[in-house]
Amino acid sequence: MNAELENTIEELQLDKSKWKLTKFGDVAIQQKGKVDRENTELTRYIQGGHMNSEDLHIRNWGNLKDEYLGPAFIRKFEKGDILYGSRRTYLRKVAIANFDGITSNTTFVIKANEKNINKRLLPFIMMSEGFTENSIKNSKGSVNPYINWKDIAKYEFLLPPKDQQAKLAELLWAMDEVVERENEVREKLEYTYFTLVDNLFSKKKENWEYIRLDKIAKINASSLKSNTDPNYVFKYLDLAGIIEPKVIGELKEMKFSEAPSRAKRIVSDDSIILAMVRPYQQAFAYVDDGRDIIASTGTAVINVSDEVKSKFIFHQFFSKKFTKYCENRMTGTSYPAITPTDVEEYKVAIPRDKNLISVEANKLDELDNSIRYIKANISSSKALQKSLINQVF
Repeated sequence: MNAELENTIEELQLDKSKWKLTKFGDVAIQQKGKVDRENTELTRYIQGGHMNSEDLHIRNWGNLKDEYLGPAFIRKFEKGDILYGSRRTYLRKVAIANFDGITSNTTFVIKANEKNINKRLLPFIMMSEGFTENSIKNSKGSVNPYINWKDIAKYEFLLPPKDQQAKLAELLWAMDEVVERENEVREKLEYTYFTLVDNLFSKKKENWEYIRLDKIAKINASSLKSNTDPNYVFKYLDLAGIIEPKVIGELKEMKFSEAPSRAKRIVSDDSIILAMVRPYQQAFAYVDDGRDIIASTGTAVINVSDEVKSKFIFHQFFSKKFTKYCENRMTGTSYPAITPTDVEEYKVAIPRDKNLISVEANKLDELDNSIRYIKANISSSKALQKSLINQVF
């Protein structure tokens, strides 16, 4: 985030003495226009899965002509309307439509009442903690909780005078623009990374060998024994522990006597961890320091021999080649998975010129580090934006 914007936020002092307690229904108007899908020129639709949590931008949509939609998809929206997911409101799905289309009747279509509010400010009210807490508290149902419009309309908050609204909206959108620019950088870096990975590992090359992984690595070589000290404390890495590709979340410490039976795989330094369930989600991670980490039997723990750089092998699991290999080997419907044998039999690419291993691994590591850096910046910017939204509303 640029220094000027950071300074503006730090210097922001809000005098709310003249702010007015306002009901959401006084600044927002629910749109109930319906669409006859047999006689419409609209071509695109948005459903809940197309909206991301805490993201005001529509990045995905469906084509009306390509897919079957149930009878609930009757609600029309226009470019500039706010879409709000009324089910499972804890997901915080608020987005601004950037085209005309249709959505289901469980997605509220909202316009700002511009007599009372600057329309650019309204979506940030809906992103606030107070608005979300009100929606969660007033939701009905347990399996798929939903909120009624009348309960949203009753929500009260402090609304600044019109002359302050424009300034606050400008600041909040400036922060959003920072996040968007950082996302553009991330997307370019990720595109470069995956392009390089596929150029190296998904296409056959002369002077490269393609050999079974178990010829250069040990898979699930060490496991905890039944006679392990019951008081041995370790950090348990299960499938949920890899919260996104290459990222391990906070691991729970536990004693062996209290651990689930799946806690068996011993992790060591420079171990590669592959989630074998739904491998197409690429829940794979690299562990520099494996001290006192035990992985679930739902993972494959790979330790590469010293002759080959571990990171060079790790990057290969993000190639289209490996994804396709997994898709051809997976079994099961609810929890499609590969087996340790599948991992052992996968053929990795090794250049005959061993100097290339470090050269190419370093290129990929540099890209990976840049991606992590920009992701950290995005998280920081989003946290600052969220803090400001809640400071205002």
